[in-house]
Amino acid sequence: MITKDEIHEILTKACIVRSHVLDMTCAAKSGHPGGSLSIAEIISTLYFYWLKLDPKNPKWEERDYFVLAKGHAAPAQYAAMAERGFFPLDYLKTLRQLGSKLQGHPDRRSLPGIEMTTGSLGQGLSVMVGMGLGLRLNKKKNRIYGVLGDGECQEGQVWEAAMAASHFKLDNLVIFVDKNQLQIDGSTKDIMNIDPLADKWASFGWQVFEVDGHNIMEIVSTLEKTEKIKGKPCVIIANTVKGKGVSFMENQLCFHGAPCTDEQLVKAKQEIKETRGKIG
Repeated sequence: MITKDEIHEILTKACIVRSHVLDMTCAAKSGHPGGSLSIAEIISTLYFYWLKLDPKNPKWEERDYFVLAKGHAAPAQYAAMAERGFFPLDYLKTLRQLGSKLQGHPDRRSLPGIEMTTGSLGQGLSVMVGMGLGLRLNKKKNRIYGVLGDGECQEGQVWEAAMAASHFKLDNLVIFVDKNQLQIDGSTKDIMNIDPLADKWASFGWQVFEVDGHNIMEIVSTLEKTEKIKGKPCVIIANTVKGKGVSFMENQLCFHGAPCTDEQLVKAKQEIKETRGKIG
């Protein structure tokens, strides 16, 4: 059972992750802040509470595997990794610079701790299925966690992979779907309606959970439940708000793939500071 102090710590880290995301994307003058902010609590719960990781030994054999299928939200993952100690915090300033290990999408070839290069939406889950099968073949007990976007669930390959994961009874696989209901061209409902999303995953043989993706207690208690599920993969549909944590960015499509202005950055950082202050 998670303690109040641990929830406090995760919420604080989520604020810090949000602050880094804004600084990074503004410095780069590009990137995807909206979808990075929507997963701040999920990423923070995973990196600062749940995942078995060793930042000093990213290839530790007993680690959990994490794949950010919605790779354009890489700033959130980079921020969490830096705070966890995978690389120095100052390196976050190099996001999207030529030669940097922190490109617009995660790259496993350049950054230790990244399990899979992602960015072509729809492919991340297929990789996770392969990982799950490989770990089982080698009689390993490692678990695989991932985050997909809701718009990403419009890709056909996602459902081929979902079908395979269920067919092979991959109970070492747990994914979040970041359901913020917005994608680059509009609302997911208008572009290609994915609902009823829970029913779809259930019909493909997955154990389905649904949570408020900004509620740490709900996220953790659901992760605990997934460990008891045997013979099938698990999906946690996380209802989130795109741009969460900054009032003028929330549910605003314009921040899907564009950073704040310098003036907006000051206001956004102040809002996050005030939120952090309320956490205590």
